Amino acid sequence: MKRTEVLELLRDGENSTTEFKRDEVQRHDLAKVIVSFLNLEGGAVLLGVDDSGRVRGIQRDRLDDWVAEVCRSGIEPPIVPLLYRVRNAAPERDILVVRVPQGPDKPYARVASGRRTYYIRVGGTSREASRDELERMYQQSGRLLYGLKPVPGAGMDALDKRRLRDYFARVLGGSAPYDHDFESWETLLKNLDLARIDNNLFTATINAVLLFGRTPHRYLPQSGVRAIGYPELEPDYATHVDQKLSGPLVDLGASDGTIVEAGLVEMTCDFVRRNTRPGVRFVGTRRIDVRPYPDKVVREAVVNALVHRDYSIAGTDVMLEIYPDRLEIHSPGKLPNTVTADGIRQGARYARNQTIFNIMRDYGHVDGRGMGVRNKIIPGMLNHNGTDPDLVENDHRFTVRLWNAPR
Repeated sequence: MKRTEVLELLRDGENSTTEFKRDEVQRHDLAKVIVSFLNLEGGAVLLGVDDSGRVRGIQRDRLDDWVAEVCRSGIEPPIVPLLYRVRNAAPERDILVVRVPQGPDKPYARVASGRRTYYIRVGGTSREASRDELERMYQQSGRLLYGLKPVPGAGMDALDKRRLRDYFARVLGGSAPYDHDFESWETLLKNLDLARIDNNLFTATINAVLLFGRTPHRYLPQSGVRAIGYPELEPDYATHVDQKLSGPLVDLGASDGTIVEAGLVEMTCDFVRRNTRPGVRFVGTRRIDVRPYPDKVVREAVVNALVHRDYSIAGTDVMLEIYPDRLEIHSPGKLPNTVTADGIRQGARYARNQTIFNIMRDYGHVDGRGMGVRNKIIPGMLNHNGTDPDLVENDHRFTVRLWNAPR
């Protein structure tokens, strides 16, 4: 945030998108204001400024950490704030600006003493929302495709410019803006539905953070893969490996296509390779090690789980479980609309997250026809060992189960 913008906010005074607070503000008062901004069009809280607009400065120790804690534990759903420390806003007096985007998961609530209270911004004040206003916020939130929602706190620095440049230049064969040409980057990402710009505030979308984020799990804890290896045929507390895999979906590649830095798809496929024992096949007198699951089949199943999962379900990752006789990949979320497991087996197509699907197709990770189960997974396993994969649907997840030998 530029210093000139901050000085302009000070000059204009408090309004529907600007609030002044001294740094001794109570946590419930700060949470109330932030919630009201989230539930309207976003805004900015200037800490270290009194109601008249006079800069008093900040004295509270570790103010940044305190504000982050308020946003994490005093607001539901929690957010990651954008914080800007402005030095010498007045002679030898600093202020902290808390930028609040319009919230994608309305309505937001302040949580205090075990009670949730919903606020909206009206003029220069924050007041409790009425029942009708709450209903409208729920409706508004539900109409927006989840992946296109902005992620509060995820500015341009939340995205990996190396991966973005690699995508536009190497994968698409085009060019990318210079690193410091922020305006061109903002326009490009907005046009691709990878960003939103509200009140001149750039915010990356959920899809952008999942695909190109530096640390997606910071903003979307449900964005990873929980990978577990069990020594027995059923899940138990005993495991020989239990790992949380996290990172952007796409790899960072070199000009020749080799992987410089693995993305989540490659991390997950590598986990399977490292934690499954190859079998043995003899061709004449020659011994050949054979993986229990073909790489192409595993990759297709992993990509499908990550591309098509319901990311609005918080608190759960894609689950990958390796047993002595099988591999299971569980994707959170019920199949959408009228799609069924039998339909997918026959070639039914769907894309819950169309932007993610399109970009992963650009990388060659998904079949442009959207029939990877019918054309890759099923024939791949039948040709490999004669087994037919299980496709299991329930109200909470979709499972692909691969067998390493005929049952």
